[in-house]
Amino acid sequence: MVNIDDICAFLDGHHEWLLVREFDKTFPLDRTEIEVGVDGDKTMFGFLDDNGFHSWRLNDATLSNNEISLDVAGAFGRKRETIRLVPRVAAAEIAAEIEIARLKMANEIAAMIEPSFPGTKLGRVALNVETGRLAQIQFETIDKIPMAAIADITGKLTSEAVMTAAMLWLEKLGSRKKKPVLDIWIICEKRSSRNTQKLHTLLTEKWKAKITVLEIDRKLDPPRLIELPKRKIRDLWREKARKLVIPADPMPSETARKIIDLAPEKIDIIYSKQGETLRFMGLPFGRVRSIMGEEKAWFGVGTNRSILGHDNADRLRNLVAELTLNRSPDPPNKRHEFFRTAPEAWLESILRRNIKLLDGNVILSPIYNQFRSSNDKIDLLALRCDGRLVIIELKTQPDREMVFQAADYWRKIELQRRRGLLAEANLFGGMEIMDKPALVYLTAPAWSFHRDFEFFAKAVSPEIELWRFELHEHWREAIRVVGRMGTSE
Repeated sequence: MVNIDDICAFLDGHHEWLLVREFDKTFPLDRTEIEVGVDGDKTMFGFLDDNGFHSWRLNDATLSNNEISLDVAGAFGRKRETIRLVPRVAAAEIAAEIEIARLKMANEIAAMIEPSFPGTKLGRVALNVETGRLAQIQFETIDKIPMAAIADITGKLTSEAVMTAAMLWLEKLGSRKKKPVLDIWIICEKRSSRNTQKLHTLLTEKWKAKITVLEIDRKLDPPRLIELPKRKIRDLWREKARKLVIPADPMPSETARKIIDLAPEKIDIIYSKQGETLRFMGLPFGRVRSIMGEEKAWFGVGTNRSILGHDNADRLRNLVAELTLNRSPDPPNKRHEFFRTAPEAWLESILRRNIKLLDGNVILSPIYNQFRSSNDKIDLLALRCDGRLVIIELKTQPDREMVFQAADYWRKIELQRRRGLLAEANLFGGMEIMDKPALVYLTAPAWSFHRDFEFFAKAVSPEIELWRFELHEHWREAIRVVGRMGTSE
C-alpha cells in the first residue's frame, strides 16, 4: 500500500478531482473536500458525495496513470468498494474512454447477429442517449424487414430497466414514417436472461409477440445468440419456490425495547438474519445483534455510527430528539437530511402502523412485514377481508420500472401461494388465504406516478390485477387516498 504521505502529496498536486465510484457514478471534489488520516490503528479516507461527508477505512491504495485507486470499506467493513480519484483535467478523457469501451462492447454484440441468423444485414449501432449504458442496434432480416435489438453493455441494469427501455425505443421506432420497426430483441448475458424471460412472460400477448429475448451463448466459439422460448404464465408455476424463513413470533430484544421506548409512536423494528434494525419513521438509526449471547447495539444515521454504551447513551437520546424534530411533516428545514432521506420507507412505516388509511378492507401480515429475508422484498403484504391476497408496492418519486417491479413481485408471491408456502407460514393469524391470484396495489402520491405508467400498466398480462392508488401530496401530514382505479379502466 502507498503510504499516507505519498497519497497526500499526490492529492496536493491538483486542486480539482473527480471521484469515480461503482456503476461509474462521479462526483466533483476540490482538494479541501478530501481527507486522509490515521484513527488509532486505522487509516481513514474522507470524501464528500451527494449523501454528505463519509469517513471510510482505507485498506489499500495504488497510484498509476496519473490517478489513484483506493480500496475502502464503510462502518463494520460493510459496503467495500474501490474508489478512483482522477484529476479533473483528465475527466473528459475518462468519459471518452468509457464511451469507447461501451461502443466496443455494443459492436461486439451486434456482430453476433449476422452469423447467428444468416441472411440478416446489420445496420446502425449506437449507445442510448439517456444513459449510454444500452446498445441500440438496427438491422434487417433476410426478408428486408427492419428490426431492432437492445442490450445492457454494463451488466448492471435490472431486467425491468432493460424492458422499459426496449419498449419505449420500439414505440419511437414504430412511429417513424420510413421503415417503421415493429419488433425488437432483448439480447442478454446468461446471468440476466432467465429473469428477463420471466418478466417477458408477464406481458400481454401483443407485447410478447413484439419482443423476443435472446441469450448470448459464450460457450461457443465464436459466441452465438440463442432465442429463448416465449412462455405462458402457467409455465412459471413449475419452478421451485423459495422457501419462507420467518420466525414464528419475533420479539424485540431488551436493548431494542428500551430504544423503542424513547419514541414508541415513531420507532418500529425490522428483523433480519443480521439482527434487529430500528427505524424512526422508516429511517434506520439503530442496530441490535446478539454476539456470543450478548446484545450489542450501534446507533447513528448513514455511515456515522457508534457502538452504544453507558458513556454515550445521551447521544442516542439526542439523536432521537433530533429525528423527532427533523423527520416530521413540518420540520424547521425541509432540506435537512433526516427529512429528505428514505421517503418510501417513511410512507411504508406510516402504513405499517395503520393500513386502514389506504384501504379499510385489508389487514397486514403482522409477521411478514416485520421480517426481511432479502433485499428483494415486497413493500407490504396484506389480506383483504374476503381472503384475497394483496401486494402493496410503494413509491414517492416517479419510477418507470414500478409496474414491472410489482409484476415480478406478484410472480414470486403467486408461486409461493400456489405451493402453499404462505398458508403454511400462517402469515395472517389463522385467516385463510383465498385460492385466487394476489391483487397488486400500486401506491404513490398523485403527481409521483411516472408519465409512462399507463403505457406500461397496459402492457402487463390481464392475469395480474393492478390497482392504482393515488395519495394526497402531503402524505407525511396525513394519508388521504384521492384516487383509486384499476389499470384496465
